[in-house]
Amino acid sequence: MNLVAILQNKVLFAVMFGWIFAQALKIPTEYLRSRRWMWAMFFAAGGMPSSHSALLVAGTLAVGLYHGFDNPLFGIAVAITMIVVHDAAGVRRQAGMHAERINLLFGELLKGHMLNEKDLKEVIGHTPLEVLGGILLGIFVAIAQWLIWP
Repeated sequence: MNLVAILQNKVLFAVMFGWIFAQALKIPTEYLRSRRWMWAMFFAAGGMPSSHSALLVAGTLAVGLYHGFDNPLFGIAVAITMIVVHDAAGVRRQAGMHAERINLLFGELLKGHMLNEKDLKEVIGHTPLEVLGGILLGIFVAIAQWLIWP
């Protein structure tokens, strides 16, 4: 594939901007929540806003804006976005809640014993508000890009 073609792929840029902006916004939103600057949040799963939702909504809307809402690719993009958004707020959120309870159970059962095991990752999913934040960010990114780079 030719580098010029990649650099002209507006949908790819919308997807990347959606992800980068969502990941970057996790740092100040985590600061507002915890009053601690956690720069590692840029690479974290979970948190506000949902980067999965922002990435896919930006890409899906960009497909519609640049290639037409009647394009079959838009339909496929909507379906994939719906699956990922549901997964972010549903299955992954539940997995995080299970990890939290398992970690608590291990802590209670093995209190006072040294463990070399790492805790299960608890923040892997999103609350509905975090998913909504990602959706709104994705819409903003795609429309802003389309207005700047029609």
